[in-house]
Amino acid sequence: MIIEVLCVALVLLIAASALPGRYRRYRFIMGAAGWFFFAVHWALQSTYNIKIGDYINVMLVLAVSVFCLIIAHAMIRNYMHYEDSESTLLTITTAAALGGLFYYPFAEIELLNTFLISVVTKQVMYILDVLNIPARLVDWNQIELNNYTVQIILACTAIESIAIFIGLIFCVRASAKRVIIAFIASIPVIYMLNLVRNVFVVVAFGYQWFKGLYQYQWFQWLNQWLQWEEYRVSFEIAHQVIAKLGSGIALFVIAYVVMQSLPELLDVIDRMVRLLRAYVKGEEDT
Repeated sequence: MIIEVLCVALVLLIAASALPGRYRRYRFIMGAAGWFFFAVHWALQSTYNIKIGDYINVMLVLAVSVFCLIIAHAMIRNYMHYEDSESTLLTITTAAALGGLFYYPFAEIELLNTFLISVVTKQVMYILDVLNIPARLVDWNQIELNNYTVQIILACTAIESIAIFIGLIFCVRASAKRVIIAFIASIPVIYMLNLVRNVFVVVAFGYQWFKGLYQYQWFQWLNQWLQWEEYRVSFEIAHQVIAKLGSGIALFVIAYVVMQSLPELLDVIDRMVRLLRAYVKGEEDT
């Protein structure tokens, strides 16, 4: 069901982005429907994250779902009370359509999915070999170190972050030179940092860097909620805490650099914040 909902959302978002200007009012209707189905898609994703115990992502996907519902409602309201200033909604819709077009083929087409994961796995193995770390490839997407195995999945390829930045970079009107600068400052950097992240997780898990935390009483109290098995503590700390925190900081810095190259993007974000603030207050945006 999730894939069907996603396909409907993408088709509607793409249509809202691609329709000619004379059909602009209909773009709002299609965009609103697309954002609604996108909200449903993200809400359904929370069930998978609950199943695997990733509660941080549960909160994130639910927050994204709420954001999508707000955009959907705002687009409906701006169809009923149409103003030219609301091109911000169409711009962010275009960003979502572009990001979705890039990401979801890798997520849903098995050939592309396995190709990308396999490439990332081999590149992580190459870095480990260069560092003389005795890891070995035990399957096409599994790396073992000291009898501890890490499986590379799609989320380990940074494809989500790359798709978001592609959508943001190409949704604004700017010179080709500045777009290329923003692209180079973000996409290759995100990809390389993600490889470093994967290497860190493999090494931290393989050498059990954080297993010693289990001896502390405060951690045992915390683990009554987390329910991490002792042998997986190093993996969870490396993957769920340090890697996520590092990724967040890196993406913030990269976003800053991109917005320096594309101030139009910062303007879109500023107008979006003002629009959402007006929406929350129940005011008509001007």
